[in-house]
Amino acid sequence: MNERPHGYARYRLDGCRCYVCAFARSQYDDNRNRAVAYGTWRPWADAEPVRIHIRHLQSCSMGLRAIAAAAGVDRKRLQAIITGRPERGTGPQEKVRPALAAAVLAVEPTLDNLPACTVIGATGTARRLQALITAGWPQHHLAVRLGMSDANFAATLHRERVVVRTVRAVRGLYDALWRADPREHGVAVQRYSRARAQAAANGWAPVGAWDDDTIDDPAAFPDWTGRCGTPAGDAAHRRLGQTVCQPCLNARAAVRREAGAAA
Repeated sequence: MNERPHGYARYRLDGCRCYVCAFARSQYDDNRNRAVAYGTWRPWADAEPVRIHIRHLQSCSMGLRAIAAAAGVDRKRLQAIITGRPERGTGPQEKVRPALAAAVLAVEPTLDNLPACTVIGATGTARRLQALITAGWPQHHLAVRLGMSDANFAATLHRERVVVRTVRAVRGLYDALWRADPREHGVAVQRYSRARAQAAANGWAPVGAWDDDTIDDPAAFPDWTGRCGTPAGDAAHRRLGQTVCQPCLNARAAVRREAGAAA
């Protein structure tokens, strides 16, 4: 069994009285006494909110090992909160240290910590691929880079849900290509033009129509003109020869309603 590192726990649990352990104990006592004097001493926190949060993370396909790694705590500590320690005859913990509670409650499911096979919404994935095609990248070229068949790639453009592995791969591809000119990377002019025409026929939004904070939002609309959703957006669409988007139609209708009400 590995020895505990020198510090407060070794002082208390192993009886070590070396300088490092004694100093750690002294710091602990000083902090505790100061907190008690100011009425801020909270050595324990309710475990129930932590338990509920762990259950929520598990419902997002995060296992205890992944949660523990994201929180920077030992998995057995989480197990004790959820089911207790049957080998010790103890049930689920009722209290936990505040630092542990804060670390676990700070964990949120993200692309960085979700299992690769977790199924999530495909909105941002489809928009990124469509934007690259709008920029002139042929579907076959993108499929090869992603290690997909042409048929699988075409289906991904319209899927409602994909696995996290695909989302990560598409984000990486998008970050690598969104500013690049396909013609400077081996794409023939004819295939470049065909990709752009296909995107235009499908009404797919270009890279510049999305911000990082909107491209994954299913409720967001692309900003085609830089003025979409404002009264000026309608005229901007027409100058660019584009179909007027719904936010601009709504803004134009709102202006007409206001004008009618003022008349």
